[in-house]
Amino acid sequence: MDLNEINTYIHQHIPMTAAIGARVDSFDGQRVAVSAPLEPNLNHRNTAFGGSLAALGIVSGWVLLFLKLKESGIANRLVISKSSFDFLEPVDGAFSAICQLPGTEEWGEFLRTLKRRGRSRINLHSEIIGPGGGTAGRHEGVYVAVVSKEGGSG
Repeated sequence: MDLNEINTYIHQHIPMTAAIGARVDSFDGQRVAVSAPLEPNLNHRNTAFGGSLAALGIVSGWVLLFLKLKESGIANRLVISKSSFDFLEPVDGAFSAICQLPGTEEWGEFLRTLKRRGRSRINLHSEIIGPGGGTAGRHEGVYVAVVSKEGGSG
């Protein structure tokens, strides 16, 4: 999938991503960057709404897993089962979420468990980067993949 296809997919299947203006900017096989503009995410203080920041953190992890499992040819259903977010500083402009795969050992164990048991979970971390380039927040999520017999992904 190219970036346009990925963005079309998430906007169709996760409509909230279109509403907040989320866009997958890059994917290099190990790391994904997802961005959003400030305007549709404003709060009463003219900074980014905390729920939008947390949502972008969740989406970045979901997109990373979606793409990696697609690359692996594993049809699955993918959900988040636990989420936490630390707000570090206000965001007063466009922002992005960066999520990187964990180490080779953890990723390998996730895939082996998924193939063996048909279900696996993995903990992913995302950083929210504010307009000045600093870390404005940190997301931690536990994502669960379940092998799908229908052949779909996501």
